[in-house]
Amino acid sequence: MKFKPSEAIQEQFPSVPFDPRFPNQNQTRYCYQSYLDFHRCKKKHSEKYDACQYFKRIYASLCPNAWVEKWDEQIEAGKFAGRI
Repeated sequence: MKFKPSEAIQEQFPSVPFDPRFPNQNQTRYCYQSYLDFHRCKKKHSEKYDACQYFKRIYASLCPNAWVEKWDEQIEAGKFAGRI
């Protein structure tokens, strides 16, 4: 008998979709770009905008929590190196 995860579990933990800009296994750039895209989207629209939530879900899934915390602190201090 094959194990088949229930649909509820699959909906709860969706995987990050493939992005052709980042074809390799190392997903560091995809993580960073999604973080930037989320903050740019949030700045232009709002955090509740669907597209912004998409980017947030991706960076939350790919990025280590320590990186996100560090970047958030840098944004608050006005020392973040990325262009938002």
